Amino acid sequence: MTIAEFQKLIEDIYYEKDSSRGMEATFMWFAEEVGELSQALRSGSHDQLRDEFADVAAWLSTLASIAGVDLQEAVTAKYSDGCPKCGSTPCECEDG
Repeated sequence: MTIAEFQKLIEDIYYEKDSSRGMEATFMWFAEEVGELSQALRSGSHDQLRDEFADVAAWLSTLASIAGVDLQEAVTAKYSDGCPKCGSTPCECEDG
């Protein structure tokens, strides 16, 4: 599944509900999911990690849809030529 296909799937499932909730409230749900991912990263099983990464991706996708952002276009525009700062793959930027 491409990023665009994923975003369309999440729109088909959740867009009406999420857009009626509004950006701020939907962002709060996203932040809660990031917190759950944080917990899973510390002490979760592989299955829990997989599920939490999927949830974070879904909430990020729905936020992008509400904001009118095509995620596939956004990531392609920013990262297709490598690191946005140094242009290299892998990144050759100095840390710090």
